[in-house]
Amino acid sequence: MMWDYFRLAFKGVKARKIRSWLTMIGIFIGVTAVVALISLGQGLQDSINEEFNKLGKNRLTVAPGGGAFLGPTSSNLAVATITEDDLDVLNRINGVDSAAGVLSKNARLEFKDEVDFINVWGFPTDKDGENMLEGISFFEIEKGRQLRSGDKYKAVIGYSIAKDTFDKEITVGSKLKIKNKIFEAVGIQKKAGTGVHDVIVRIPLETAREIYDEPEEFSTIFVLTKDGYEPADIVDEIKKELRDSREVEEGEEDFSVQTAEQTGTQLNQILDIVNIVIIGIAAISLLVGGIGIMNTMYTTVMERTSEIGVMKSVGARNSQIMFLFLVESGLLGLVGGLIGLILGLGIAKLGELLAVSMGVEIFKIHVGGYLIVGALLISFLAGTLSGLLPARQAAMMQPVDALRKND
Repeated sequence: MMWDYFRLAFKGVKARKIRSWLTMIGIFIGVTAVVALISLGQGLQDSINEEFNKLGKNRLTVAPGGGAFLGPTSSNLAVATITEDDLDVLNRINGVDSAAGVLSKNARLEFKDEVDFINVWGFPTDKDGENMLEGISFFEIEKGRQLRSGDKYKAVIGYSIAKDTFDKEITVGSKLKIKNKIFEAVGIQKKAGTGVHDVIVRIPLETAREIYDEPEEFSTIFVLTKDGYEPADIVDEIKKELRDSREVEEGEEDFSVQTAEQTGTQLNQILDIVNIVIIGIAAISLLVGGIGIMNTMYTTVMERTSEIGVMKSVGARNSQIMFLFLVESGLLGLVGGLIGLILGLGIAKLGELLAVSMGVEIFKIHVGGYLIVGALLISFLAGTLSGLLPARQAAMMQPVDALRKND
């Protein structure tokens, strides 16, 4: 019996091919947008969370002003800096295992008569620097070695810088110029796939201070907390000690302290808001598609008045007539949703491939069962609800009146 409803509904949709396709446009455009955006957005969130988890919960960052992911908290933070004095304060805090500062600036890099401007990181080569690198896959070496104590004009080259930036590949032992100083490449990093860590060059911190003429400043200080200490508690203690040292009041800090978890949470909150707004816009397309289905179903009811009269004259109940038209409108929504699902996943996959082509290999789209089932269910419900009033109109027709209208 149930199969008969779907067979008749499919026959009705097939009989009006062009109108059915036009009716489904609004549905599959809306579903395409929703599926693509959710798949890309959730995939981005998953990638961000995975990378921050790699850093470990016991790692903190201290940066001038608002930090890497935050805006400045006051108008005078453009000139804020963190220095060796701040590093000394951090190393004295109970619960801090070690702290290491990094100096990061853009610099002219010359290799084989080719020139590019890249981000050069001055990395500490002492024990604290080794602790900072430990367990972070972004800085693992593919060939050669890490920087070590005693190195001066030595460099570790990011994967993309070594492989793709110049016509000739930079290898271990290659000579290159950074700010007109000759450096030797002692290591090539593994491909991180983050889009950031593959396009840097690391040199010893003291050498960076020399060529940049920055004897005290850091761009960022990385902090490792001791086992058994909650990072959030350490953050509060760091802020208190740095406020005292820098002589600033609470709420007027010219520095930021962030845990990997906090930074990841902030980025996720931003992405959640963006997703909600865009999905809300895409939902308008579903509404338009639903109105299109309603209009089509009203027209269908008028065209099939005689058919309704015949069905009623042979004993069809109102509920059966109504259910038949609801199935037909639901089918329009479901087919539109299926097309939208396929297109949405295809667009999301293209987005992933584009990200990979730009060097962001950690990004993968998210395709969950809830997304597939949800897209199809929403589109079916949208179609069914849109056909509710036309189906009720068909069900309430009187057999005599329906047959008379056919005369």
